[in-house]
Amino acid sequence: MRRFAAVVVGAVLFVNLAQAGESAVTAVQVRAEGGGKYSFSVTLRHDDEGWDHYADRWEVLTMDGEVIATRTLFHPHVNEQPFTRSLGGVEVPVGTTRVRIRSHDSVHAYGGPELVVELETGATKPWTGDNS
Repeated sequence: MRRFAAVVVGAVLFVNLAQAGESAVTAVQVRAEGGGKYSFSVTLRHDDEGWDHYADRWEVLTMDGEVIATRTLFHPHVNEQPFTRSLGGVEVPVGTTRVRIRSHDSVHAYGGPELVVELETGATKPWTGDNS
């Protein structure tokens, strides 16, 4: 009986932690600023529950996974879903034609859907793990 109770308690805790799920990147707009710098507007979807569980940042990465910029989100967006935040002045390495955008939340870290954006056209597609 004790083993069953421990399993039930563990399952309840897991469900409570996972309720909001992982943060998802749902849209990206990119604009060239000149001089190898870009501005990104990123839309995220996450069922923020408050200060203990919310989407707390998004990142611009090279296709090899190098983080080149981070937009920190300083508070939960419980009543604003999905939401869009921008970051300008992002210096992209010379020769880079596309980047990945991923999000992070305060409980699950990374893992939700990411997008790849073509810098010249702004076209996006889901990140599949290699996108060669």
